[in-house]
Amino acid sequence: MKISDIRAALAELDLTPSKTLGQNFLHDQNLARWIVAQLDAGPGDELIEIGPGLGALTEAALETGANLTALEKDRRLADFLTRRFAGRERLRIIQGDALEYDTRTLWPRRPAKVFGNLPYYVSTPLLFHFTSPDTPVERAVFLLQRELAERLAAGPGSKDYGILSVVLGRKWRIKLLKTLPASVFLPEPKVDSALVSFSQRKPDELPVCDTRTFEKIVRAGFSQRRKQLRKLLSALGDEDPLTPGHWSEISKRLGIADTARAEELSLLQWIALANIFTPVEPAAAQNGNSERFDVVNENDQVIGTETRATVHANGLWHRAVHIFVFNARGELFLQKRSPWKDKHPSKWDSSAAGHLDSGEDYTGAARRELVEELGIEPDRAELSEIGSLSACGATGWEFVRIYQACHEGPFRWPAAEIEWGGFFPVETIREWTEAHPEDFAPGFLECWRFWRANAPTGKPLDAPAGR
Repeated sequence: MKISDIRAALAELDLTPSKTLGQNFLHDQNLARWIVAQLDAGPGDELIEIGPGLGALTEAALETGANLTALEKDRRLADFLTRRFAGRERLRIIQGDALEYDTRTLWPRRPAKVFGNLPYYVSTPLLFHFTSPDTPVERAVFLLQRELAERLAAGPGSKDYGILSVVLGRKWRIKLLKTLPASVFLPEPKVDSALVSFSQRKPDELPVCDTRTFEKIVRAGFSQRRKQLRKLLSALGDEDPLTPGHWSEISKRLGIADTARAEELSLLQWIALANIFTPVEPAAAQNGNSERFDVVNENDQVIGTETRATVHANGLWHRAVHIFVFNARGELFLQKRSPWKDKHPSKWDSSAAGHLDSGEDYTGAARRELVEELGIEPDRAELSEIGSLSACGATGWEFVRIYQACHEGPFRWPAAEIEWGGFFPVETIREWTEAHPEDFAPGFLECWRFWRANAPTGKPLDAPAGR
């Protein structure tokens, strides 16, 4: 939109741009098209625009042929956009706070990409909301306050390098694309802006580490930038690994000085440090020769034992459990399998699942898996059996017993086994499995179909009360 168009629209709406909402309207349409082009969007993509305002970026986004959802908090602007783009079938305008938008609903509509001119006062919460691990967003382009953009894209040794650079950088490749003067907006903000792109890293691009430990030590390390890292981290954990002698050994392993401060560590060094606090062994996800399973016949009767590797390599019948964990809202917890798993890496799966060890019964295995995979002690969640599946190719030649439980979390899972997890509405999972069955482990899909057939209302069967 030209400056004259913006002024005319504001006059029509009797609207004075709100500093509180960060309403600064882009008036260079060529620049708007260039910004949208950084998304590399096209037909079939699902775009989410945050704060479309008067629609400068909206118009450019619609030209890509992608589907577009525009989230506008100001009702007057939402109504204006509805009139301006009336009849545009690929556009949906939602009046409301972008922080309240349920990003989980994007999973069935992937590939998803996000963009927008973010209000300065709420930029960081919006960044975390739309780039969190439980969203399917694969690319994002944001107009931000220049100072924040430089912090996001900063590297080690820079004064701008900090918590945001490291924590967000673990999932995203962040690049500062261009700085923009205040003059390209009406009214002109008091600070310059910058365009930043986020491209999601591949699942196996960086070494695995425990997410909670990683974020804890990063936040502690940058809590007082002038202090040495050793002093800031020495109080973490019940067993202090940072005695002077031990820290000297650790610093040599990391390739840093004993007196190093947080800004001197690269992303890879932060990951390595997290693994010193909480070691994660990718090989733990592939215990092919150390685990032994009971081998069974067509009647699920034990006829012998074999190693995991032999069972899988020869397609021998064996036993497994799948547990569906619901919260009080009826949402189902799904786990995303680690990229290090020997079968179905990086696929979404049941809340907890696993093989029966030799000599173990089904219920005992289900209780053990809840502890090992989610950290749920047996007395904290009542298990109920809801059915069984016969061994077939889709189950990986496993006889499966399906259980369910109710628990609100939080959960703690082994990083070598599980990449991430989260609760999802049942309807979202239904749409997701239909649109992208390739996202899921085949065994889960079989269990999900069974659950759907036996719970036609989409609600957990006799879910026990959570504790």
